[in-house]
Amino acid sequence: MVFKKTAILGVGLLGASMAFAMKKKGLSKTISGFGRSEGNLRRALEKGIIDSYSLDAREAVKDADLVVLSTPVGAFLETAQIIKDAVGKDSIQTDVGSVKGALVYELESVLPRFVGAHPISGGERSGADNATDGLFEGARCIITGTDFTDPLALKKIEGLWRALGTKVELMDPDLHDRIYAYVSHLPHVLAYSLVNTLDTTDSRQIRFAGQGFRDTTRIALSSPELWRDICGLNRQNLLDSIKAFRQELEKIEELLLKNDLDGIEAEFTRARSLRKSIS
Repeated sequence: MVFKKTAILGVGLLGASMAFAMKKKGLSKTISGFGRSEGNLRRALEKGIIDSYSLDAREAVKDADLVVLSTPVGAFLETAQIIKDAVGKDSIQTDVGSVKGALVYELESVLPRFVGAHPISGGERSGADNATDGLFEGARCIITGTDFTDPLALKKIEGLWRALGTKVELMDPDLHDRIYAYVSHLPHVLAYSLVNTLDTTDSRQIRFAGQGFRDTTRIALSSPELWRDICGLNRQNLLDSIKAFRQELEKIEELLLKNDLDGIEAEFTRARSLRKSIS
């Protein structure tokens, strides 16, 4: 399966890495890029990640048989509206966003051959300069087909992500958002909040932070714009996860108030056991 032309709309870490990997594996004859920063697009061109670029999304998708939405998720629907009359009838559209749910159905209503996809990979550094051709190797990729998804388009997107080295799993869009509120979106909110706790109390404390703090808050280096959009689009699920986390934190607080160190150890042991299950 080889696409004639792929248009990457948003040549950031994920979009650029996808383009890089497709080039390496010969999955697209040519790749065009679109984005807000011409400097970033130029660097992607110079690095051989894309073959051409445009600051006009409609121009970028011209003659493309695969279109990938990889801007911040908050711009997906607006971008889809802009390109809907410029994509060919045989073109397939997909994305790399970490929010699905209602957004998938909205995108399908604008782009009839859209297939939602979420590769579970990335990093806190953005831009084409940080792209790698092996970013997705061995990662999981969630494909969120619906009753309205074009079967052939779904099959091609599944095949593409398998060819990129990911372990593909099909999932309902709403279930995806419930799960990832807990395992991705909540951890990012907590990382930002943990760093802000120092800023609120005494920001000078951060110079004493060791590797544990660095590891725990690494994802707080991620794009605030990107995570603002994710929080807004998965708001209710995120609120539910924050409520559940607050209950766990209050449990530790209560054990501390009682000076119940055995209870605290039991809670930590329970967490350690589940954490070990991550392969």
